[in-house]
Amino acid sequence: MDINQQKEQFSITYIRAIAAVAGYSLYRPEIDNDSVDLGIVARGGTGIILSPRLELQLKCTARDILDNNCIRYPLNLKNYIDLKINALVPRILVVVLVPENIADWLKQTEEELCLRHCAYWVSLRGMPDTENTTNVTIEIPRSNQFTPEALQAIIQRISFGDLP
Repeated sequence: MDINQQKEQFSITYIRAIAAVAGYSLYRPEIDNDSVDLGIVARGGTGIILSPRLELQLKCTARDILDNNCIRYPLNLKNYIDLKINALVPRILVVVLVPENIADWLKQTEEELCLRHCAYWVSLRGMPDTENTTNVTIEIPRSNQFTPEALQAIIQRISFGDLP
């Protein structure tokens, strides 16, 4: 498996862990035509939308893209266009940051399993068109960590007809 495949598999596993703790199930489109790698669905619900769904475009990088307040990720133009549309199922970008050394991505003891480093999310819905021809640098606030609590809050907003 090459490094990009390892990053893809690690990011999927990361999201699976977050969704499991949050109490949601995942689905995976057979073909990724719309920049959707995974979908998350909540059973039932308390809002006006029952069984709310959220779709994710996953990226994984070991690059140094952190600054004091945000991460700056160069997103492929096709992904940008696919994520900014007004889709029926809301879509977000999730960027998983990993250490440079693959051996440092995961630490395990009898007491804990630690996936390193962190994931961040952002909704690009309604973002403006761009004249860029290859990619668009996306700024994601560091406060937008993709945690079980953050996922639950996003799903709750969707269940009431709001955006992520």
